[in-house]
Amino acid sequence: MSEYRAGGRGPKAAFIRLLSRIFVRTTLAWWPLRGPLARLMPVVNLVFRPLPRLRATELERVDGGTWRGELVRPRGTGAQAPGGLLYLHGGAFVFCGLATHRRVVERLALRTGLPVLSVDYRQLPHGLLDDSIADALDAYRLLAGRVAGGGSSVVCVGDSAGGHLAFAVALEARRQGLAGPGGVVGLSPWLDFDSRAKAAHPNARKDVFIPAKRLDRVGRLCTGTAPGSPVDPRRSPVNADLAGFPPVLIQCAEDEVLRVDAELMAERLADAGVPHTLQVWEGQVHAFTVLAHALPETRAALNEVAAFVTRTLGTAPPALPAPRTAPGRARHARG
Repeated sequence: MSEYRAGGRGPKAAFIRLLSRIFVRTTLAWWPLRGPLARLMPVVNLVFRPLPRLRATELERVDGGTWRGELVRPRGTGAQAPGGLLYLHGGAFVFCGLATHRRVVERLALRTGLPVLSVDYRQLPHGLLDDSIADALDAYRLLAGRVAGGGSSVVCVGDSAGGHLAFAVALEARRQGLAGPGGVVGLSPWLDFDSRAKAAHPNARKDVFIPAKRLDRVGRLCTGTAPGSPVDPRRSPVNADLAGFPPVLIQCAEDEVLRVDAELMAERLADAGVPHTLQVWEGQVHAFTVLAHALPETRAALNEVAAFVTRTLGTAPPALPAPRTAPGRARHARG
């Protein structure tokens, strides 16, 4: 099912779009992917480290050897929860980390009442896509061992590149004969390394966040593909055998270039008979849900993710104060 969420044309949303166009898109378009400057990408995560944590959550640091993590849970909840979320941050397999995505992880823990394991996986230049997937799968195994019901009580959530990993974990778990997750959530997920359709789409010009022309090169770098060669189609989750895949929720912005991937994955899931919902949100930027409580629409989008998690896992949602603003309404929907 596909839903169009209206709204997001207010002054705050417009300001975020303006900042994204001036600073984010410009930086991503011109920042070198190799060389000394490329190694400064981790500075983005360092900038967010002073961000204070929400008092309603508590934190356990996790050392996975090749990866680090933070297990965030609502304060005062029991040691073994009925389920959990594996959160995989975005950043084009190049930047971002635990600090940049702290707020969305904390809000998801509070909205679902479940622990959320946020994973700092290997990424360029310290690891390729296979390393990122290996770290994410290892973190999935750890979380599955800590919640009642095992892997089927875990929902994998990721934004952008992390959305790719959320799908990849479910696929890799099946390939290795492991119990797969109970559900997958992709927030503006990057699911197809073939960028031809995205480059030809009108959103390649409209997107205020992602410069579509760089996706090809980043895709080749993170998969270890030779310059000028196409990435093996098998590296893209949209081309996988999706039969038997768990329920899926995908959210994306109306004008972002990765809407192409979101809609293609929705089509492939429908062909495979997989229960899924695609939500296209008006007036937002790429991976807008990560902005947590910045806008009414980001709060509404998080509510949708939490509702999907509790519905999919059959867990009881926590008691939360009523939102100050109503969620964006669905202007039209089609099956």
